[in-house]
Amino acid sequence: MSIRFKVILPYLLLTLLIAVTGAFVVTRLVTSSLEERLSNQLLEAGRVVSDEMVRQEIRQFNDARFVAYTDGVSEALKNGDVEKVVNLAKPAAGGLSVENVMVFDAGGSEILHTLKQADNTIQDVTQPRRAATLPIVDELLRENNPNSLPRRMLAKDPLDGRYYYFTAIVVPLQNEITGVVVTGTSLNTLLPSLKAIAFADVILYDVNGQALASTFGKSTTDPLFLRTVSIPKDFYNRVIAQDEIIEGENFEVDGRFYRSGFSPLQIGSDRLAVFAVVLPMQFVVESSSTSRNQYVLLYSAAMVAVILIGYLIARMIIIPLSSLVRTSLAIAEGDLTRRTGVRTNDEIGILANTFDVMTENLQQRTIELEKTNQILEQMDRAKIRFIQVSAHELRTPLTLVQGYAQMIQIKAKDNKDLEKYAKGIIEGAERMTDIVDNLLDVSRINSNLLEIRPVEVEIKALIQRAEKTFQTAFAERRLTFITEGLDTLPPIQADKELLYKVFYHVIGNAIKYTPDGGSITVSGCIIPEAGHPAAIEVKIQDTGIGIDPQYHELVFEKFYQTGDVLLHSSGKTKFKGGGPGLGLAIARGILDAHHGRIWLTSPGYDETKLPGTTVFIRLPLNGTQ
Repeated sequence: MSIRFKVILPYLLLTLLIAVTGAFVVTRLVTSSLEERLSNQLLEAGRVVSDEMVRQEIRQFNDARFVAYTDGVSEALKNGDVEKVVNLAKPAAGGLSVENVMVFDAGGSEILHTLKQADNTIQDVTQPRRAATLPIVDELLRENNPNSLPRRMLAKDPLDGRYYYFTAIVVPLQNEITGVVVTGTSLNTLLPSLKAIAFADVILYDVNGQALASTFGKSTTDPLFLRTVSIPKDFYNRVIAQDEIIEGENFEVDGRFYRSGFSPLQIGSDRLAVFAVVLPMQFVVESSSTSRNQYVLLYSAAMVAVILIGYLIARMIIIPLSSLVRTSLAIAEGDLTRRTGVRTNDEIGILANTFDVMTENLQQRTIELEKTNQILEQMDRAKIRFIQVSAHELRTPLTLVQGYAQMIQIKAKDNKDLEKYAKGIIEGAERMTDIVDNLLDVSRINSNLLEIRPVEVEIKALIQRAEKTFQTAFAERRLTFITEGLDTLPPIQADKELLYKVFYHVIGNAIKYTPDGGSITVSGCIIPEAGHPAAIEVKIQDTGIGIDPQYHELVFEKFYQTGDVLLHSSGKTKFKGGGPGLGLAIARGILDAHHGRIWLTSPGYDETKLPGTTVFIRLPLNGTQ
């Protein structure tokens, strides 16, 4: 049997059994329990009150829209035609279900205010040009957005002293607002309807926990009675932050016991207040405790059976998995001889067997790679020894060639052809000497034999020395050499000759890969590094052919050259001039010895657009630390 059925089938059966048993038990217990039935009734009453308040919001919103979108109201508000606004909005307000209608212009001044009386007559209580007293009106006017969502709040109307649930919307005209319409229903009217729908008494509280209105008790408008059912402010703050009803303590009024549930009054995303629903404790009948005990024992026995069976099934799965985990950890630490030892016919067994085969293959490949790596290391050591020996052996004949060529040049003053040949021999020998020196530098770097003799070094002086060295190349190739910010660089502790080689190789590369007529700019600045001493940064930027991003790191490897080597020119300062590919490798080795860094950036390779290359050299002020 597969692991899928091993896990799913038993637990599926157990889950069905527990679901049926649990549903039966919970139903009997809940319907038989005074506390649980009362809590459920409170929850349901709270939901009914919340739903009815949402419906009330929709009615008030529709009534407000009826006034706001009455033909001509928005234009009259924009033009400041108060008489026309009143003539249009007042009849419209008379046909609404709400009791309180207010219209304000874009400046927040009252244009119309009507109150519906008990006999359904409309009383005009407008105080012209009175500033709006409702914060929701000011919010909509400040927002000044025709697409603003409705605002709502509980507040007292100072004209009749009653608390209302208000809804406010903007009056749009094209892309601007011309005013605000507010509709409201008094809590004296709203709460009795909530009680009739929820079959529970309702109390509304303000932000201080003071009861505003209530359907509970004999004298719901008596301030003294409202104070007796008020709640502490910290309890109000706890309720307003909750999403569910919080049950209060049982309390007694006129000899009867009641239970209350508190919930935030939320309309849309706004939490306006806290309301309470109140039910008498005698609303339900307490059931026998004998049935409760029986079903509790049954439910407990079922749970114990589930736990026991689940434990046995878990062991069947976890033991092979644990073996697989321990083996994988051992292999991750390098022990490729470990095997899982799991032999089962399910998915875990197949996985373990596959894992063992993979480990066996990995072990064989690792052995082969180690052998290959040893061969490569031997070849690399042999190559380094060959470079060292070759470089030392070439020095003596090169010195002889240079010496004899110089003697020929001295004796051939009257023979132009011979003098030309001697000069060519000398230049070739010098170039060969440079290559030999580079090979020796590379061998010293690879052998960690590079000796640093730190002295105080001026970067500007090294750059000037390199500029002088390549002066002839700049002139022949019409290259512009620019320096910036080098005067601001402080002296650093470094090996002067080795550091000169870094700039010599980097500037030499810039010359070789910049077409005639281009420019090379060397700039410097001080770089503060968090947690480290300050460093200097030298940037060598050319207008050359650039380097493809995939080669930005390879160019710092020994003997690596970009492009087709066979197409390189023979001159070391000619465009795309040849070379052994050691300059940047030497530069990186020297900077590593100085605890510095070198890297480059380039948009890419293009001999037409000439994107250029920028090499960055960063050195600590004390290069030996």
